[in-house]
This record gives sequence, C-alpha cells and structure tokens, in this order.
Amino acid sequence: MLTSEKNLSPFDVNMAYDAGWNVVAPYTNIHATDIQSLVQDAIFSRGPTGVKRTGIFLGGRDMQQSLEMLTLCKDSMVPPFEVSVFADPSGAFTTAAGMVAKVEQALKNIDNLTLQDKTIIVLGGTGPVGSTAAMIAAKEGAKVIIMGRQKEKCQATVELCNTLINDSAKNISAEKNDNLDSIIDKVDVVFAAAAAGIQLLTESQMKKAAKLIVAADVNAVPPSGIFGLDVMSDMAPLGEAPSKTVGIGALAIGNVKYQTQHTLLKQMKETEKPVYYHYEDAFEAAQAYVHKKS
Repeated sequence: MLTSEKNLSPFDVNMAYDAGWNVVAPYTNIHATDIQSLVQDAIFSRGPTGVKRTGIFLGGRDMQQSLEMLTLCKDSMVPPFEVSVFADPSGAFTTAAGMVAKVEQALKNIDNLTLQDKTIIVLGGTGPVGSTAAMIAAKEGAKVIIMGRQKEKCQATVELCNTLINDSAKNISAEKNDNLDSIIDKVDVVFAAAAAGIQLLTESQMKKAAKLIVAADVNAVPPSGIFGLDVMSDMAPLGEAPSKTVGIGALAIGNVKYQTQHTLLKQMKETEKPVYYHYEDAFEAAQAYVHKKS
C-alpha cells in the first residue's frame, strides 16, 4: 500500500484484511519517482505465477496524483511479471462512486429518471470526493456545477476534471458558494462533499429549491451538510424543499462505499489477469451493488 502522506489510512488497511489479503505492507511519503523501483522490486521477487499473490493499493489525498501513480504503476510492469493496482485516494473514488450510484438509484425510483441532462451542484466540490463525483456525473450526461468558497479554486478544479475525463462538451462548470441562492431554484440534484461538520445548504435555501429531486451528503458529523438530512436517510422525504425531494445520508452512502471497496480489493486478490482500478471501476462496482439490492 503506497501513499504520498506520512501515514497510511487505517480504514484502507482494515479493508484490505477484510477482503482476504494476508499481509499489508505500508510505504509512506512516496513520490512519483519512487514508483518504478518499488513496483519492479515487488514483481521480480516472485515468479510469473507467484506474482499473482501481490497487489498494489494507492492511497494519499490527491486525485490527480493517484491517477498519475496508477499510470506509472502500469507502465512499470514487465509482462508476465504484472500485479493488480487499485487507486482510491482518501477513499474518494469509492465514496464518490457510492454517492452517485445512490442518487442514480433514487432518480430511477422516481419516475424512472436518469442523470442525463440533470443540473447538479457539488458543494465542497474542490475536494477529492466532490471532484470525483462531478466527473462521474458528467460522464453520465449531467450538467455539473462545482461550488466552493473561492471561484479561482473551483475553476481550476473544473479544468482538471474536464481534462481528466476528456470532456469536449465541458459539462462541468464553477460557481462560488455566494451564488448558491441565485441558482438553487434551477438545481435537480445536490451532492454535499464538504469537510465534516459544515452545513452548506441551509433551511432558507432548501425552501427555494423548487426543482430539487435528490440531495445527498457524505458527511456523518453533525451538522449535516444539507439542512434536515439525517445520516441514516436512504431516499426518505426531505421536508423543507417545496418539491418532493428525497435525501440520502452519509451512512447509506457509506455502506455502498464499503461494499464497493471490499469488492474491488477482493477481485484484485482473485483475478487471474492484472486489473487497474480507479473511479470508473468503482462506479461500475457501486452500480452493480445498488442494482443487486434494489
């Protein structure tokens, strides 16, 4: 397990053990220049058959860095010496996948709707969870607005996201939090991905949300990022909005996140051919889990 941070996430360590991996070896403060030597030391220490018993997990806190490291890992393989790699920085890829999959499920349950052409705002959208959710939703055809305190930081995140998904349609745009009042009445879906304990969608704003269909929040620490949304909510009515809005709380999303990460870690262990997982694969796994439970 490789991370650019000084510590490896205990959450990810526990997830690996729970998925059946016997040994977890942490490597911290890793830079891109370290990747090739670490990967090749790992793959050449076992034969082409034994190498299947090794996998690489990429943590850290930076979405772009993790994707770049994933590419570096893949480029460092020397067939038939290859191992599987899974990037999930700060759990952002699997958390975002769980949130979007749950919202997609809610839309389908409400008059068989989809993400296509829906207007989505991402509160706290400059962080790894928010920006990943923005990319997933944009790839599904939604019009996504990343929101934050600083317009310049939001715009930089938008440019990165559009570049990473190669989006010629530019379905992701930026707005400051200060402009939320002026656009909330045009929004179909809210993703709340701000830091724990920060409420970004207030009671008065909820009352203006005339078109709001689904509101989802990944924050489990009070207060909720969305006024009136309980952490246990799983498509329960959200009373303050004038429309028939349903809410999806952090624990409902967290369950899908957990199952998604568990599934991908287990698949890495069991696969006969190397796999390279990131946010798109996480979303597919989250969709499959949600569909199975529907």
